[in-house]
Amino acid sequence: MDAASLPAALELAAGGGAGLSPEKRAVLGSSLLLLQRDYHFERVWFWGCIQGVRGAYYIAEGLGPDRAASRSRLYSLNCVEWSLLPPVTKEMIAQAEQLTGRFQGDPSFAYEFADINAEDAEELIAGGKEASIKEEVRLVATIEQIDRAVGIIPRGAFVKTPLGSVCENRNFEGLSFTEAKKLSSYFHFTEPVNLKKKTLLEKADLDPSTDFLDSLEHDIPQGSWTVQLEKGGTVVVLRSLLWLGLTFYHIPMTKQYGYIYFGNGEKNLDLPFML
Repeated sequence: MDAASLPAALELAAGGGAGLSPEKRAVLGSSLLLLQRDYHFERVWFWGCIQGVRGAYYIAEGLGPDRAASRSRLYSLNCVEWSLLPPVTKEMIAQAEQLTGRFQGDPSFAYEFADINAEDAEELIAGGKEASIKEEVRLVATIEQIDRAVGIIPRGAFVKTPLGSVCENRNFEGLSFTEAKKLSSYFHFTEPVNLKKKTLLEKADLDPSTDFLDSLEHDIPQGSWTVQLEKGGTVVVLRSLLWLGLTFYHIPMTKQYGYIYFGNGEKNLDLPFML
């Protein structure tokens, strides 16, 4: 969610019980503005918090002119001092997927090969790679996985220009109350997969400037999202059952929307058996 509207946004997304203390909110209000200035970001988003055994990681994302381009990710252990995370790679994600259990809360903590798949360990050793994986690598890979799977925006909030870049839609005034209750009105804010598989006939009714992303209605497994009305029916809240702790909010007929994650960084692999 946008750092500029963080206090109000946290109140709207707090229905699930997670949130920040008044002290943390006050500190973030100042440190995120300094972060934007020091790193020359056009926009800073407060992504959320991953809770570890001995501490928590507070995550922020810095954006440039193209909102769909790779984002700079930073973490803090105290909401004051921020450290830049390395760019994520496919190899990092593959390694992180082999790890299970809680985060420790220490970026320098090393997961030994005993903690990961034996075949992957042999491949890493054969390739001359290190015999351990730092938690910092697992952290950035987990953030990328969550963003790809459940990072969402309302339909029409962003537009794709003829040159291919993505920017905020200045004409977006929010979804109607009827549309806001439909999963088809929300898109994954990442590279589309299902859209590329559609035929020309299926794409005929789509607007290429706004319908350039995958919608939530075809997410697998079906039922991995809950849609609820809160604050007296004035706020639409979506929660992910795949990545427990991800909350998205939108006030219909306004430009107010955003998502935030408060969880332990573990995927709910039991979801298909729970539905």
